[in-house]
Amino acid sequence: MNILLVEDESRVADFISRGLRSEGWTVEHALTGEMALEFLAASEFNVVILDLMLPGISGQDVCRKMRARKDYTPVLMLSALDATDERVEGLRLGADDYLVKPFDFDELVARVGALDRRHNAFIADPDADVLKYQGIEFNTRSLVVKVDDIEIDMTSRERGMLLLFLSNEGRVLGRERILNSVWAAQEDPLTNVVDVYVGRLRKKLGRCGELVQTVRGHGYRFGS
Repeated sequence: MNILLVEDESRVADFISRGLRSEGWTVEHALTGEMALEFLAASEFNVVILDLMLPGISGQDVCRKMRARKDYTPVLMLSALDATDERVEGLRLGADDYLVKPFDFDELVARVGALDRRHNAFIADPDADVLKYQGIEFNTRSLVVKVDDIEIDMTSRERGMLLLFLSNEGRVLGRERILNSVWAAQEDPLTNVVDVYVGRLRKKLGRCGELVQTVRGHGYRFGS
C-alpha cells in the first residue's frame, strides 16, 4: 500500500512513518498542504493521512481541493480538536474518516487498512455491473455515479452508502447496519455521522434524493 502522510510536526511524522513502514507499506511525507497537492498530482496513493493544522493551506483546504479535481483517494483526517462540529465539517468536505490525537497506533493501522479495503471493494469484482434505479446509475467498475445521465462527484463513503441502498431497495436499514457496512463500525463514534452523510447523499442525488426515506425510530429505506 502506498500512503501519503501530510503532517508538519516532525516527531509525529517520524513516529507514524516508521510505524506504517513496519507494516510493509510505502510512505511519502509532505510537510505542507501545498506539497501534498504536488505529490497527489504526480503519483497515486491508496490512502492519505491528513493533519488538519498545517502551515499555509490547511488540511481542510487540501481535502476540498482534492475533491474539486475529482481525486477520490480515501482521506483519514488527524486533529487534536475533539469536537463534533470539527469532525462533521471534515467529513462534509469529503474526508472518509477522522481520528483524534493522541491516538492508539493500532487503531490508526486498522482504520487505514479498512479505508483501503472499502475503496478497493468497489473495483475488485470483475463481473460487476451497472446498478440502476429510476434516474440513478452506479457503475461499480468505473465508480461513476450518474443521475439523469449527469455524472455526480462522490466520496468513497457516499458511494459506499449509495451502493448499500441500491443493494437493499425497499429494506429498512438501521444506523448500526449502515455504520457496520460503510464505516466498519458497530456503533456511531461521531453521534450523527450517518445522518450527515444521508443529508449529503440526498443533496447530491438531486430529485432522486427523496428516494432515501427516513423511517423514524428505525433508520432509512431506499425506494419509491
